[in-house]
Amino acid sequence: MSRPPDSRSQLVFRRALKVIPGGVNSPVRAYRAVGGAPPFIAAAGGCRITDLDGRSYTDYVGSWGPLILGHAPPEVVRAVEKAAARGTSYGAPTEAEVEMAELLSAAIPSLEKVRLVSSGTEACMSAIRLARGFTGRDGIVKFEGCYHGHADALLVKAGSGAATFGVPTSPGVPADLARHTQVLPYNDLEAFRSLVRKRGRDLACVIVEPVAGNMGVVPPAPGFLEGLREATERAGILLVFDEVITGFRLAYGGAQNIFRIRPDLTCLGKIIGGGLPVGAYGGRADVMSRVSPEGPVYQAGTLSGNPLAVAAGLAQLRVLRDRPEIYANLEELAARLEAAFEGRLTVNRVGSMLTAFFTRKPVSDWTSAARSDVKAFARFHASMRKNGVLLPPSQFEAWFVSFAHTKGDIDRTARLISAYRFP
Repeated sequence: MSRPPDSRSQLVFRRALKVIPGGVNSPVRAYRAVGGAPPFIAAAGGCRITDLDGRSYTDYVGSWGPLILGHAPPEVVRAVEKAAARGTSYGAPTEAEVEMAELLSAAIPSLEKVRLVSSGTEACMSAIRLARGFTGRDGIVKFEGCYHGHADALLVKAGSGAATFGVPTSPGVPADLARHTQVLPYNDLEAFRSLVRKRGRDLACVIVEPVAGNMGVVPPAPGFLEGLREATERAGILLVFDEVITGFRLAYGGAQNIFRIRPDLTCLGKIIGGGLPVGAYGGRADVMSRVSPEGPVYQAGTLSGNPLAVAAGLAQLRVLRDRPEIYANLEELAARLEAAFEGRLTVNRVGSMLTAFFTRKPVSDWTSAARSDVKAFARFHASMRKNGVLLPPSQFEAWFVSFAHTKGDIDRTARLISAYRFP
């Protein structure tokens, strides 16, 4: 029996393997964890995404979170077209950048001053440099399972003990740099308090996803974020919220507006670009005033505040600001999808972010998330893709519901979930 001909995605993937490391421009796009070649995308609209072979999927990847209005919403498309007609980049300031900073500051009270950058990684990297420059300290704290971009100081795993500093997770990260990063278990407030008692004078900042989204969705335990705020204030350590995923995804203004906690610095990305590359970091005016050219902490970017990205972001954020019912709709749809798994798997959901963990035990940190059956997830992923549903190709990622999804879309996905034979 002759085997079926290769799909266009498979053929293009083979070409990609010859000229792109792993055939993809970001590891999260690889399908190694679930098998096969990734679908190469030709077009998308609403909640549907179509590959080179003409296969259409209900999309729960959503470009990893920023497409809260769905693919190619008319408001965003029009804004980009108008901006492009005026020029794609200037290397000079624009009024739209000021409008973006004003909108962000109005939506997030902790952002007294804001600097636009080009990615979430750049935002987190810059915030950490600023924290070190402001405090005069070198040590930083991150939590296991949280991802804050691929800057050297953040590609670090836990050392051999709970009170030891980190070791690199990637070649190319100097051990001397990694040792300044302490890695603790997410949701373990006592571990952080203990570290502060021992080494608080050495710590510049703690960076945390207020709702973790990079080990799958893991919400903060009651009192965890509040405890971090209290302990950092007492020790003169800056609290940095990485809201690259959660900012404007969970609520207008982000997770900090839900939990009513005011960090010293906030990192943003994804949604504030409406699907185009952008990021931002901001916070207390006295801290942000240390950024060059106002202060001595250097950070620059030729394409920061790119007019296309700012136009797209402003268009999307204004829709979210002016239509608060969108968040209620997202909550209803995501809860409807979550209910399809009832009694079958552990599902963590916060707003329109959720993860179905292939375990029946609670997931509250990386250790408990890592107990998930990744092979069982791979089989489920393949089944859903075969039936026209596109999920992130990893057990340890968030699914995203958009305003473009309808109850009908969610119910069709729910029926597939209900019919699936889980282990």
